[in-house]
Order: sequence, then structure tokens, then C-alpha cells
Amino acid sequence: MRVEFDTIAAISTPMGEGAIAIVRLSGDESFSIADRVFRGMGDKQLQAVPSHTIHYGHIVDPATETIVEEVMVSVMRGPKTFTREDVIEINCHGGLVTVNRVLQLVLRQGARLAEPGEFTKRAFLNGRIDLSQAEAVMDLIRAKTDRAMNVAMGQMEGKLSKLVKLLRQEILEILAQVEVNIDYPEYDDVEEMTLKVMMEKSTYVRGQIEKLLETSEQGKILREGLSTVIVGRPNVGKSSLLNSLVHENKAIVTDVPGTTRDVIEEYVNVRGVPLRLVDTAGIRETEDIVERIGVERSRKVLKDADLILLVLNHSEPLLEEDRRLFETVNGMDVIVIVNKTDLERVIDMKEVQELSAQHRLVTTSLLKEQGVDELEEAIASLFFEGSLEAGDMTYVSNSRHIALLHLALQAIEEAIQGAEIGTPVDMVQIDLRRTWEILGEIIGDTVQESLIDQLFSQFCLGK
Repeated sequence: MRVEFDTIAAISTPMGEGAIAIVRLSGDESFSIADRVFRGMGDKQLQAVPSHTIHYGHIVDPATETIVEEVMVSVMRGPKTFTREDVIEINCHGGLVTVNRVLQLVLRQGARLAEPGEFTKRAFLNGRIDLSQAEAVMDLIRAKTDRAMNVAMGQMEGKLSKLVKLLRQEILEILAQVEVNIDYPEYDDVEEMTLKVMMEKSTYVRGQIEKLLETSEQGKILREGLSTVIVGRPNVGKSSLLNSLVHENKAIVTDVPGTTRDVIEEYVNVRGVPLRLVDTAGIRETEDIVERIGVERSRKVLKDADLILLVLNHSEPLLEEDRRLFETVNGMDVIVIVNKTDLERVIDMKEVQELSAQHRLVTTSLLKEQGVDELEEAIASLFFEGSLEAGDMTYVSNSRHIALLHLALQAIEEAIQGAEIGTPVDMVQIDLRRTWEILGEIIGDTVQESLIDQLFSQFCLGK
């Protein structure tokens, strides 16, 4: 059932110069507002044309009848639209001035400027999509790799929603069985049968939630990027490594130790793995105040990293600073890179191999562009080896969904434990209902209005 709203408008394409820019309207007054500013071929109004058609003409200022822009107007009648409302899309020439003039005209004719994410919010409130699918729209826009896009597409198509709805249905059947037990207490075997069914179905639900959570770590990496920190002594090639992975000269490279004074961040796609790559100032003791601040920042980002790329110099001996770095990153995911193999070997590779026993070891000559493919393969296989290839699997990538699944798992486990020790079924029912409600928050069935407003406020304007 569609909810009645006012008519909204916004620019739905990125601001700036481009071939085309689109002003989108959605609401019951979309056609009448568009008709007041659109002059097409012939006298036919947009309200009279067939749905899902596009029409050539001009946008005019109705006060003066002066032509503002040459356009193509798409006409789409609800409910067969994204918002399930009447939708008009005015395709203008790309450019800041022209598209803003068109937007201001439709606003003066009675449309309201849309809030961030309001078109998608209306799709959710009108039942076109559920909350998890709405969130996937933004994930799709922000996807930085093909894999991240595929996960977002799967969620948009409702893979996660369907599974959550099935699990909630299983729980509803258990709750119905409990109600039978409460309504017919005179049958002695009903409670025993109820507990048995409760255990079987609750165990199944728990298993499905655990399966989803198994994908969450990789899904979250695909959505948010892998925080990857490049560390090492000054002048070992950290900035050269950043430039090699980004395929662009983002960091200054010199033979002078301590050139990098601050933390440099870049996003990079490595074999489908999105890396939030951080080049740090060389970690060493220094009297230089500015460099010391950079070193302290380097130590801070190191603590929050998902992956460490520890760079050593093939042409220099291992120093105590290098050994301390190995101690610092102990227990973390680390790839050790011995760089500058084009120079004569001075480093003790036997000691390096001993220090790297728990880590992957790659040798490179970034100057000669050697070993970069092996490094990229090591990064990809470290996190996604044998994973994320099955297209029929459901992945969880959203932090909100992951947190709710952990809460649902805890609640269902408490229900199972209660059933195992013979807790009365009406008491176990409380934990089952809580699981059902938590799962409902993922798809928006049991979510509070304030949370909905907060989620959609993070969307871009016009989406």
C-alpha cells in the first residue's frame, strides 16, 4: 500500500560538467508541475502520454515563456517506478548553471527540495524495497571493486532479505507451537513435543545465522576497504610501494630518509580487494620535531590496521629498529616485503625468514617493477583465498546488519540453552520473540522511525 507524500525534486546526477544532468521529481503532482514548465512537440501534455516514454521539448519559465533549456523528459507512472509514485526525469545538458535553473523552476511550481536519500526512503516506505535493500543502494554507489559491487547487487536483489524472512517464519512457527502448548495444557505430551520442535528449529536458525556471520568479515572488508598500513624504516621504499599499488605518483620518492612526514591515504583495488592504503612516516628515533609527530601518527594507525606491509631494505643490514617492528606487529596479518633486490644483497635473509616465520614473505624491486604481481597475489589470497566466488551465497557486509546478527545469535542461543535445561516453554518464548524482533530490524519490519531517518540521511542528495 502506497503512502501519500508531497512532491519532491532534486538533481540526481553528480554536480559538475557532463554530457547529461537529470532533475528528478517524485509524487502525485510530478506530472502537473512538469506540464507547467515543459513545452513539447504538439499540444499534448505529459499527463496524457503513455507511461515509460521519453519526450523531446524545452523547459520554459512560465512567467515569461522564455526558453531555459532543451531537454528530454522521461514519464513514468506509479506504481511501476522506483518510489512507486509518479516520476518525472528531466534530462538536461550537463552543467551547473542549466541544471540548477531547471531545478529552481520546478521548485517554484510547487515541488519541495528532496532530503538526502528521500527517493530511496520513499521506495522503502511504499514497500518497493525493504531496509536492507535500501542500504544496498548506497553500497552499490560506493562500491570500489567488482566484488563489492556484486555483493551489493545481491543484497539489492533481496538475497539477504529472503533469508532473513525465512528465518523469521521458522521462529513464528515455533512461537505458534508454544501458543498451542499454553492453550491446551491438559495434554501432557504437548510440552515435550513443543520443546523437541523448538530445539530442532532453533538449532536450524542458529546455524543459518552463524553461516551469515562467517561471511561478515570478508563482506565488511569489501564494503569498507581493508585498512592496510605500510611500515618500515626511512628510505626502504614505502612511498615507492604506495605508488606501485596505486599506479600513480601520489607520494614523493627521494633518496633522503624522512621525506614522508605525515600519513598519506589512498584507496586502491588489488585483485578485487579494496585497500585503504596508508603510507606512514618511517618509524625511527629522530630529533626532528615534525618527523617525530609523523612517527607518532604512524604508530597510532598501526594499531588499527587490518593488514601490515612491513618493508625491509635488501641492500642494508637488519637493524634493531627493524627487529622492534617485527615485535610491534606480532599477532597481526603481515606481509614482509624485502625491497631493492636490484641492489647488492647485504641483509641477512636467513634472519629475515626466521622473523617472518608467521608471515608471508615477498621480494621486490619496485624501481624495476619486479615482484609487484606476487605481492598483489599474496594480499588477495591472504583474505579471499577460496572465498567470494560462489555467486549463490549470501554475504553480509553492513556493520549494522552484522551487529544485529550477533545479537540475534545470542538470543537464539539463550533460547536453546533454556530448552535444553527444561525451562518452561513460555519463558523460552521470550528469547525466541526477541530473536524474531532483532532479525526484523535488519529488513526494517521492527525498526524505529528515528533509525530510518538516520540511515537515509547518509545518502547522497537525489538518490
